[in-house]
Amino acid sequence: MAPNPGIMQAVEQLGYRVTVGDVAAKAGLDVNFAQRELLTLASEAGGNLQVAESGDIAYIFPNNFRDILRNKFLRLQLQEWWQKIWRVLFYLIRISFGVVLVASILLIVVAITLLLSSMNSDNNGGGGGSGGESGGGGGGFFFFPYFWNDLIWIFYWNHDEPYQQRSRDRAQKPQMSFLEAVFSFIFGDGNPNKNLEERKWSDIATAIRNNRGAVAAEQIAPYLDNLGQGYAREYEEYMLPALARFDGRPEVSPEGQIIYHFPQLQTTAILQNPQPTGAYLREMLWRFSHADSGQIMLAAGLGAVNLVGALVLGNLLTKSAIAGGFIGFVSGIYPLLLIYGVGFLTIPLIRYFWIQWKNSQIEARNRDRQQRAMLLNQPDANLQQKLAYAQEFAGENVLTGEDLAYTTESELTQQELEQSAKIDAEWQRRIGRSDNV
Repeated sequence: MAPNPGIMQAVEQLGYRVTVGDVAAKAGLDVNFAQRELLTLASEAGGNLQVAESGDIAYIFPNNFRDILRNKFLRLQLQEWWQKIWRVLFYLIRISFGVVLVASILLIVVAITLLLSSMNSDNNGGGGGSGGESGGGGGGFFFFPYFWNDLIWIFYWNHDEPYQQRSRDRAQKPQMSFLEAVFSFIFGDGNPNKNLEERKWSDIATAIRNNRGAVAAEQIAPYLDNLGQGYAREYEEYMLPALARFDGRPEVSPEGQIIYHFPQLQTTAILQNPQPTGAYLREMLWRFSHADSGQIMLAAGLGAVNLVGALVLGNLLTKSAIAGGFIGFVSGIYPLLLIYGVGFLTIPLIRYFWIQWKNSQIEARNRDRQQRAMLLNQPDANLQQKLAYAQEFAGENVLTGEDLAYTTESELTQQELEQSAKIDAEWQRRIGRSDNV
């Protein structure tokens, strides 16, 4: 079985020497799941275990463990290839809607021009009909190159502006091309909170670690959605998922107050300063589109032109007797042109109102979490007692190379000799101290 990608990413971000608590906190994963996956990763990638005298374990991985895994697992190779292929495919899908829009407008304009020319030639009557139709057709195609010149720049939106200039600010995404902006106008740019669950548990674990492994429920509440009602909220049942996920346990003070102790998250492979995290879990608001306003207006304008043109074309087709050639082809696909024209404007309109409704819910949840976080700024007497009691269980266990009882990095015989030398030195130190006394 191939190792978990989230575990591998966490190991890399933490510097290749980790504990179960480090990985669980970084990735917001269940402690038991993180332990199983770390053992799997160590087994498959040639990692080593360092066992401290306290029984805690640190996992050490080679910096090139991904290369080792890639050579062993065809699935990882296929995943990497698919990710590269999917980036190209998704880009083609994104720009295809813009290409279809431009193609639809061109087809409609050329078809309308030919139909109008044909009608004019028919109105001229008799002997001038043939020459008029030829002239009209020529007029339609005479118009076509000029129309194409007006639209061809769409494919090269900001083409003359260097990519580096468009992305000076690394935090700012490079500007979309117009063809990408058409897709963004219709369907948006994805869920801004797609990793909300991972962020929630990662923030909770970080808050616990910043408080050295012991917290009151009020310190976790700003990262949760629903705290329940009545007895469920009074007895802090909302803490049960966090206790199960991070192997925590409740502790009751002499006054009957409950705090929560997480020993697994107190053990770390490297001494770290408190990690930055938000005061509460803040959901991001949905945006209609990441395209700039000019691109959105242009996309909407071309969509309107396309729909009006499709309606005009449909009216002309009902009056035209031409059944073959280019006009026949356009007549055959006209239902698709009309459906595309209607959908191009209807989908964004529906999505706009849906986003307003969705954002109102997000803002309400954010306000609730923010209010819970503000209670920590001015804790009442009860909360102060709970926080003080939590400090009695707070602590940090840093696994260093000095307190190791066993490691898989060297032979057991060599470790036994080193341990015996260490024990002898400790005895000599104690004997010398007793002699001095």
